[in-house]
Amino acid sequence: METAQQAPAPGALSWKLSTHPITLLTFLFFRISSLLVYILGLRLLTFNFVMIFIITILLLAIDFYYLKNIAGRRLVGLRWWNEVDTATGEGRWVFESADPETREVNATDKRFFWIALYAQPVLWILLAILALVSLEFIWLTLVVIALVLTITNTLAFSRCDKFSQASGFASNAIYGSGLARSLAGGVIGGLFRR
Repeated sequence: METAQQAPAPGALSWKLSTHPITLLTFLFFRISSLLVYILGLRLLTFNFVMIFIITILLLAIDFYYLKNIAGRRLVGLRWWNEVDTATGEGRWVFESADPETREVNATDKRFFWIALYAQPVLWILLAILALVSLEFIWLTLVVIALVLTITNTLAFSRCDKFSQASGFASNAIYGSGLARSLAGGVIGGLFRR
């Protein structure tokens, strides 16, 4: 008897269903590698704190950049950045999302992205608690830096997603109901009647 292999369901956690498998695997590699270097360095290689600190910081920085500029855009169609007004010195967050009508987000990519995005800060928080309980304050400095980078990306992408859903809802409400056509027709008609 032959056994047929079942294909994973759409949206399942299988990287083979990804629209961008190289981007997804690279994203997951950077997400996991900084944690692994920290954990293995903390428990196995504690004799060289400086080397583990530098490697972990470099991996966190690469993860931050890759997630912010490449993985977020390719996997879920979201991007964010911060602009500073040179006159006032005030910063503002800018969110960008792909047009949902022209780009459909793969369910597998979306699930991997959001799970990895929220899981990493949770793991770093657990490692911070472990560092506090074991009174290893020198390692806590590295964990705090990791938390700042991962929580910044998590909050920014969460806001970006909410912004894209809100703008998508608003555009659907305006354009879907014909409100924009009615307003435009009324304004143009009013101009020609005068």
